[in-house]
Amino acid sequence: MTDTAYDALRSYIESTTDVPEALDNARRDAAEFGLTVPDEMTGQLLSTLAAGSGSESSTGAVAVTPAAGVVGLYILRGLGEKATLTCIDPEVEHQTQARTTFRDAGYAPSRVRFLPSRPLDVMSRLAAGSYQLVYAEVPPVELPAILDAAWPLLTPGGTLVLADSLLDATLADDSRRDRATLAAREADDIARNLEGALVTRLPLGAGMTLITRR
Repeated sequence: MTDTAYDALRSYIESTTDVPEALDNARRDAAEFGLTVPDEMTGQLLSTLAAGSGSESSTGAVAVTPAAGVVGLYILRGLGEKATLTCIDPEVEHQTQARTTFRDAGYAPSRVRFLPSRPLDVMSRLAAGSYQLVYAEVPPVELPAILDAAWPLLTPGGTLVLADSLLDATLADDSRRDRATLAAREADDIARNLEGALVTRLPLGAGMTLITRR
């Protein structure tokens, strides 16, 4: 597919999608904070992945991202009515804004819990084998550690989403030896060698990696 065709397809998807006011507001808030947010195609994918959380073995989803308001709305759209979303980010201001976003969108406070902490400090406290979806948007240098922390959390059939993990394909450039690129390569290698994992890499954002537990 050419870049022109890709852009045309993305424009068609966006123009034919009914975007709720709450999502528009969340995107505006994220822009004010200078946060990166998923586009509509990526958001719809997150909703679909979250829809599997209705299984009895799953308690819901985890969003590790400063843009929890936008990411969370897409995930909550797909979550089962009894499933919860756990948002992890050390910036209290981001989480406060997300809390307001979810309330204004009509979600009960019991549907979302907030952990204002460094992700790697709290993810080990979450119940292993209990989550249908874990979404992680972290600095590239943290990708290997986040992968190691998130993989045990997934229920069978659950998926870990590593946003922007392929660095616009610069990790394929052997001349790149900076810390971010080396860490992204390491995470990519870990993912592709995980036992019991189905790995899908997609040209969404800067390159998205989906790791599903069989």
